[in-house]
Amino acid sequence: IGGHGIMKKKAKCIDIIVYAFLILFGAAALFPVIFIAASSLMDESEVIRSYVSGEMDFHIIPRSFSLNGYLEVFLYTPAYLMKFWKSMLLSTVILAGQLVISCLGGYGFAKFSFRGKNVIFFFVIILMMMPLQVTLVPNYIVFERLGLIGSYASVILPGVFSTFGVFLLTQFFSSIPNSIIEAAKLDGASQIQILCKIIVPYAKSGVASLCILNFIDTWNMVEQPLIFLKDSTKYPLSVFLANVSRENLSISFVCGILAILPVFLLFLYLKDSLISGIENTNLK
Repeated sequence: IGGHGIMKKKAKCIDIIVYAFLILFGAAALFPVIFIAASSLMDESEVIRSYVSGEMDFHIIPRSFSLNGYLEVFLYTPAYLMKFWKSMLLSTVILAGQLVISCLGGYGFAKFSFRGKNVIFFFVIILMMMPLQVTLVPNYIVFERLGLIGSYASVILPGVFSTFGVFLLTQFFSSIPNSIIEAAKLDGASQIQILCKIIVPYAKSGVASLCILNFIDTWNMVEQPLIFLKDSTKYPLSVFLANVSRENLSISFVCGILAILPVFLLFLYLKDSLISGIENTNLK
């Protein structure tokens, strides 16, 4: 009995240590968001006094709450919201194109047999593993020859044809029993009907995972717009954030909240599917 009690005490101590570590880790992860949200409620003079001037009066809770930054971003200066909607448009178009390409490619690799399939899929994996910086130069050369440099197409096309989605959905689609597909064929369903009405709904957790991962990646892109878009007025919010602080540091915190909001809402909406997708994928 005494040994059992000691074991229970040890288990409780371990649980307390684990929970304390998780709380500290969570607090450290959330601190930047809390810092940005709190600073966005300060007026410009307080921000300058806290982070710019020699006083360095660092504090989290604003001494005097102000919504001037929000009024400037959402009402007085439309340029900030224009950058936001440009980012939203780019991310949405890239995500839509990526879903189409990934679903078709994943279905082909998962459920069809053809000559050179393994070789082609090997190159898909190689392209997926390549750093973004490696592909920027060849992409630039191709788009320059096509006359697309400076247009949004040069930013959208590489994202649409990214191989990560094809690789990810191939894993999910491969886990779907072939008997379901054969039964659908006997009922007279076409390949497109099988894909749209059976494969995609069956692997909805994988599709949701791709949605959130792709949206986050394209929402935060910086290198592609800087290199492919010559006109700075076309830059999305992710690039524009680097220059906001030169105009008004307090407004930069509000723009930071604006940049966090879509990703945060998308994560809340799809977090269960994302977790389920990561747990159920048959990657080994």
